[in-house]
Amino acid sequence: MLIAVDGPLASGKGTIARAIAARFGLPHLDTGSLYRATAVLMLDAGESPHDADAATQAAKLVDPANIDERRIRSASVGAAASVLSVHPGVREALFHLQQDFAARPGGAVLDGRDIGTVIAPHADVKLFVTADPEIRAGRRHAELINRGEEITFEQVLTQLKERDGRDAARKDSPMRQADDAILLDTSNLSIDGAVSEAVRLVQIRTGQAPD
Repeated sequence: MLIAVDGPLASGKGTIARAIAARFGLPHLDTGSLYRATAVLMLDAGESPHDADAATQAAKLVDPANIDERRIRSASVGAAASVLSVHPGVREALFHLQQDFAARPGGAVLDGRDIGTVIAPHADVKLFVTADPEIRAGRRHAELINRGEEITFEQVLTQLKERDGRDAARKDSPMRQADDAILLDTSNLSIDGAVSEAVRLVQIRTGQAPD
């Protein structure tokens, strides 16, 4: 069973994807971590994420097994990842890593922004997870503050809206809801509520009896 979970930053897609993977015993890949890992390599080398050639070379060096989860979650890395993700060379370099994961025997769960439309358009189940921008910004702000970063809610909201714009407007693999994806709005749902609803939707789409 192959499950694609797409959506914008702080919509809850990562949490939902991990929970779905655990519930159905499937491997999980946060594809956004690949772009963030590329950003870390760029920033460590003093390169600008706007440099398409340098970003493409960095993407070719990404090893999913050696990603530092704490480092890739900072606001600066997220902003850089959003910028470099528009480069076609970067997306091509990471494309095969994602498709290989999606082709694992027995299935997998992948979350990102173009899984259901580009990486795995043949997925058995596609979810598009979203929430109001202000709510997403609040979630992201709390996450960053808990990690010790100094950033205001207004700064986070501005960055989030800019990122949404770049992700939706890029020519190569823009973020959009697949025609056959199920929309899940988590604006008014708790974490447990969102996960329960996602599991229910997967069960219904695959012909299983809901829990």
